[in-house]
Amino acid sequence: MKRRDFITLLGGATATWPLAARAQQPAKLPTIGLLGASTPSDWSRWVAAFVQRLDELGWNEGRSVAIEYRWAEGRGERYSQIAAEFVRRKVDIIVTVGSAVAAAKQATSVIPIVFAIANDPLGTGHVASLSRPGGNVTGLSVQSPELAGKRVELLREVIPGLRRLAIMGNAGYPAAVLEMNGMEGAARTLSLDVTRLEIQRAEDIWPAIAALNGSAGALYVCADSLISANHVRINAFALAVQLPTLHYTRDHVEPDGLMSYGPNYSDLFRRAADFVDKILRGAKPADIPVEQPTKFDLVINLTTAKALGLTIPEAFLLRADELIE
Repeated sequence: MKRRDFITLLGGATATWPLAARAQQPAKLPTIGLLGASTPSDWSRWVAAFVQRLDELGWNEGRSVAIEYRWAEGRGERYSQIAAEFVRRKVDIIVTVGSAVAAAKQATSVIPIVFAIANDPLGTGHVASLSRPGGNVTGLSVQSPELAGKRVELLREVIPGLRRLAIMGNAGYPAAVLEMNGMEGAARTLSLDVTRLEIQRAEDIWPAIAALNGSAGALYVCADSLISANHVRINAFALAVQLPTLHYTRDHVEPDGLMSYGPNYSDLFRRAADFVDKILRGAKPADIPVEQPTKFDLVINLTTAKALGLTIPEAFLLRADELIE
């Protein structure tokens, strides 16, 4: 082969290499942006349930779907930053919870948003209706008018002499304020006095508990990412002043919490994966009805009960879904 012909051949091959390389690059995987309102450790059970269900539905992380995780660590100001980042990165779906939905919705009206948990998606304006959400948002609501009354009744069974209930919630989160109102109404219906502990940052927790000065017989903790990120601290402070705590989810009873009654959050995250599956296969969020919890758990921490000097009735223990020892 002549030198000139060889150079011509080499030049032609070189020109085709980038094209061949581009042809061999794998297609971009559908990407889920998971906006965690709390911390990775706090959400570990829920995320594991979500990822496992995705895998069962044929969406294997890293092979058929990509998941980008971001954590707000209970700081509401981080929601908008993370949501904006997801929009810039052009994720296909944003998965989060109610406290971060407003920020995600403000960041995009196009990218589908699935909330695994929301206290009152209708009352907070996240959806137009539960049956036909409209817009780009849908998911699972934990709103239930009966829950507040049920929780107060359970507390009175465990603490027969209960006269005053303290209720802690994030005053800066509308859904938490609604929950506080519901619990307060239920408590007053059962002739209990109520003290509201309104917090807006982690530094408010101890002063709020200390200000009770032994006046309350129990503390109910409302659902919110600020509470979630600080539940260990809340339990420790409450136990230090011999104050029994009632939580909305099993995952916040350990360590040092007394009990919880509410929807099974791991189950809700599993079901959120079903929403994601439908959307990735072409369904529109506007047409997917908001669903309600179907699984509720009663959990009691016997170690904490002993530390508080409480004797839990045998009949009550038999009704519990889980006993922590």
